Amino acid sequence: MYFQIVSDITSRETIAYGSRIKEIRRLRRRYGEGRWRKRKGLARVRLENGATRLAEIHWYEAAGLGRFEFKIKCFVDRL
Repeated sequence: MYFQIVSDITSRETIAYGSRIKEIRRLRRRYGEGRWRKRKGLARVRLENGATRLAEIHWYEAAGLGRFEFKIKCFVDRL
């Protein structure tokens, strides 16, 4: 699913780090060595059909390398 993040990511939280990340070997091979973390947060996203929704998103990030592989885990319906 294609989406674009259109707001700042809020309520950021680290889910896992280092060897606790299941895919750490793949991440290091593909993007390089770094202090890897799996993170989650809330952000407003624009979907392929143009709709804008609040979603919980997950991603991987490493210091000095950046953020990679964003994915929508669920949509949040709050006022």
